[in-house]
Amino acid sequence: MMHLLRYIGQRLYTSWATFWFAVPFLVTYPVQWGLSHWPAGWPYLRALNKAWSRFFILMWGVPVETIRATETVPPGQPCLYLANHSSLIDIPLLFRTLSGGPNVLGKSSLAKIPLWGPIFGRAYITVDRNSAVSRGRAIVRARQELAAGRSVIIFPEGQISSQPGQQLEPFKEGAFQLAIATGVPIVPITMPLNHRFLPDVGGLRVRWARLAIVVHAPISTAGLTAADAPALQQRVFEVITSGLRPEAGGIPGPGSWRPQAARVEAASTVTTTQPEPVG
Repeated sequence: MMHLLRYIGQRLYTSWATFWFAVPFLVTYPVQWGLSHWPAGWPYLRALNKAWSRFFILMWGVPVETIRATETVPPGQPCLYLANHSSLIDIPLLFRTLSGGPNVLGKSSLAKIPLWGPIFGRAYITVDRNSAVSRGRAIVRARQELAAGRSVIIFPEGQISSQPGQQLEPFKEGAFQLAIATGVPIVPITMPLNHRFLPDVGGLRVRWARLAIVVHAPISTAGLTAADAPALQQRVFEVITSGLRPEAGGIPGPGSWRPQAARVEAASTVTTTQPEPVG
């Protein structure tokens, strides 16, 4: 009976989370669609997306632990936010947490999502990492954003980690060359628990779980040259890795009302003690 109740609870929570994600988007869709067609409206679209992210994460009822370094980027200074990639909710959590309206570089497949995809494709930066031309265009646009005083978010792994929460994928060098060429500081970010809430498993699998985001101290690129990119890349890799919580690795298994399958899910879910949310 407990397995059945657990399964029903998971299905109800998945429906709840999906409802509060989808309904605000559908209500504001005409406005988002209009703003996405108007470059001057993109800052307003990003502000709306930030509010949307804040709202549905609040309605999900999950505690969010936010840790910020004492040292921060001066107001008005654009920077390159480099974050680990472990879940489908990485971008919303970044939008919720970061100040201003940073642009984000995301994979081109996001632009193919019904309704939301065309909006993302117009107002944000997309890249097909299998295409050298697409990668070049994405870097050019990111450079233009930084030159205009807008920060940019990049996932240097280039994909969701195969071992989320435990190990990072090798970093791509493009983001570090971009930071050095533009002279903007890099702000490393670690999101160690997102994969516990919404893992990338090829389908919708939602589990109530704490979230956490660590905004590390900025790393200056002043005076660096292209030859310094590998060392900078390794430094950022180590900083982001330092914020992971390997004991929270692994992803929740598929839900089932059958006792045997439920035991498999329980075995795949790591129970951890997390500090109280501070943000």
